[in-house]
Amino acid sequence: MQFIDRTTIQVKAGNGGNGKSAFRREKFVPMGGPAGGDGGRGADIIFVVDSSLNTLLDFRYHRKFKGENGENGDIKNQYGHNAPSCIVKVPPGTLVKDEATGIVLADLTEPGQREVLARGGRGGRGNAKFATSANRAPTFAELGEPGESKSLVLELKLLADVGLVGYPSVGKSSIIASVSAARPEIAEYHFTTLTPVLGVVRVDDEKSFVMADIPGLIDGAADGAGLGHDFLRHVERTKVIIHVVDASGMEGRDPVEDFYKINQELARYSGKIARRKQILAANKMDLPGAAENLPRLQALAAKEGIELVPVSAAMQAGLQELVGRVAAALDHYVEEPDTEDGVKIYDEAPEDQDKIEITRDVSGDFVVSGKSLEKLVAMTNFGNDEALRRFQYIWRIKGIDARLRERGIKEGNTVHIGSMEFEYRD
Repeated sequence: MQFIDRTTIQVKAGNGGNGKSAFRREKFVPMGGPAGGDGGRGADIIFVVDSSLNTLLDFRYHRKFKGENGENGDIKNQYGHNAPSCIVKVPPGTLVKDEATGIVLADLTEPGQREVLARGGRGGRGNAKFATSANRAPTFAELGEPGESKSLVLELKLLADVGLVGYPSVGKSSIIASVSAARPEIAEYHFTTLTPVLGVVRVDDEKSFVMADIPGLIDGAADGAGLGHDFLRHVERTKVIIHVVDASGMEGRDPVEDFYKINQELARYSGKIARRKQILAANKMDLPGAAENLPRLQALAAKEGIELVPVSAAMQAGLQELVGRVAAALDHYVEEPDTEDGVKIYDEAPEDQDKIEITRDVSGDFVVSGKSLEKLVAMTNFGNDEALRRFQYIWRIKGIDARLRERGIKEGNTVHIGSMEFEYRD
């Protein structure tokens, strides 16, 4: 199966249904009051974790998701139906970011977990809702609120307990093939593994863990060299790292030097990864030169305070000890707080809906922005005189006229609010 672990999609939640402007027209009720119903709510875009998925491949062919609009209100105070939610299924381990801001919106890890990523617009109110003692027969109704629209970046990070890291051809694929039922492609050339491979390692009848063979890293991986960022992303969720080196150094590589180079790449990519518990697996101990390098690796392990396990995947030697050490490390694992660059994620400060800003664009036009005001514009039927007067009333009580005059607006200047354009009249 092709492995896709990063993609960008567009989502558009449904608009709310329009409210209805209507009056009671019944026999023996000559002065029937306003009876227009409210519109229904637009569809939310909801992401749901599906454990049967393990790739983002489907999103390569389906990149746009649009929710249905809510039903319009009707006569006799009939409300429009709410639109059913638009469900988007994603594999466990999917991180969702806003493409424009880079803010993490959701971390989807648990099967069945649900997150609303774009909210549908609320339905517009019918004219029955605007009846007051001063205006008993309002003729206007609200339009439906537009649903949220976003461009989202999906990143899949493997949900493995243990990650195998190391330079290409140090034997990571052979180790995971020996201790689990995973069957990665194994050959005597670099970059045999181009996609992460998962395997379940059974410790005993009651205990097991998931191991990921992360494709070989190269110098500069933290800067994106090769497939660096794509590979390093999968190390982030692992609890323990098995750092595999070629103890024999038969390809002209120094295993001690390799150890420090790989850790340098990990640290440059993420300080959290650099603090992860490591177990050093000195592989290919059956080959010439391995015995000579072993004392240097033992000295390295003592200096860095990590465990060293000499193994030979080809001869099936030392692997049970390695599995036992990993299982013990997992038993003592303590989860770090979920942070990115020292800042806790997912807790965005609520946006001030009533905040209004006035700026000038490149052509000198005035741009009025603010969530509540933009929503009011989108939901106002400017073809209705009464609705227009209500808009002008709200415009005045918010003090926007005064603020525009302070900014130097003149008669005939153009004002933009959301998608609407107005000519200023004092």
